[in-house]
Amino acid sequence: MPQRRGDNGRVLTNNQQPTTNDRPIARLHLPVWLRPPPKHQRQVFALQFLPLYIVVAVLLFLVLSTGISYLLPAGTPRLWGSLLAKAILAFAMTAPALAISRIEGRPFGDFGLPAAHAFGRLFWLGVLWGLCFLSVLLFTLRVAGTLSYGSVALHGAHIWKLATFWAIFFLCVALFEEFTFRGYTQFAIQQVAGFWPAAVLLSGIFAYIHHSNPGETWFGTLGAGAVALFFCFTLRRTGNLWFAVGMHAAWDWAQSFFYGVPDSGVVEPGHLLQASLHGPAWLTGGTVGPEGSVLLFALIAVMWFVFDRVFPARPISPPRHGDTETIA
Repeated sequence: MPQRRGDNGRVLTNNQQPTTNDRPIARLHLPVWLRPPPKHQRQVFALQFLPLYIVVAVLLFLVLSTGISYLLPAGTPRLWGSLLAKAILAFAMTAPALAISRIEGRPFGDFGLPAAHAFGRLFWLGVLWGLCFLSVLLFTLRVAGTLSYGSVALHGAHIWKLATFWAIFFLCVALFEEFTFRGYTQFAIQQVAGFWPAAVLLSGIFAYIHHSNPGETWFGTLGAGAVALFFCFTLRRTGNLWFAVGMHAAWDWAQSFFYGVPDSGVVEPGHLLQASLHGPAWLTGGTVGPEGSVLLFALIAVMWFVFDRVFPARPISPPRHGDTETIA
């Protein structure tokens, strides 16, 4: 009697039914020119889809942002418009990737944001890291005599309202930036070039884009690239982007709302503390803020070391070979 097998190759007994992992993922009915190639050609196919993904994402953002701008009532506060723009950016980058996952018949989670881990343990651990390590950086500047925490600028219900607003705002920023530079684009390029070459390339692009921020310096640009590489490292070790999303959002929230220091050259309104920086720009970051300080590189080295101990490399044995591969 021939053996019954699930879609993943697992042998099934007579009374055993296929599990969710055994069942093929539902695919869209597509024209021939959009149908994915055989599995042995998928690596090149993923890279070929990248330009189309970028074009569709840009067009989707332009259409949605233009449409919403007409629907918004006159006199809508600028901050609400900025929040909507960030939310649209996050949606515009993830929606085309979701469509591609359906076309390829693969889980959307393969691109870095599995729904099963959404806002789970890794996300909140990332939030804790973002709050703690940003506070460590600012405390070091305080000890060096180059930062004053200042006085409290908000009181009463304004604290919670603005804290919630900026939390949602920077969550949208984190989802957009992480998925844009370490989500589908990282997945597509690494299929051909490998993980770390793709990570270095995209981190370089991320740093280059940051260089256009107001008052950006070369220290700030290099720091942005180094932080991007660290987030790539967290993706490599955890297998998804939820830690990076949590840390990214919390870092920006603490920097802009809680402490009120410049974030990539921008001081956002409605911050809790009125912290101020004074001293040499190479130490304080100058107009860029703490992300332009040379101390950031030492902090990244510490974070890399600690993360390597908390999430050690995982040895993985390929199913058809006797050697062992390590996820570094």
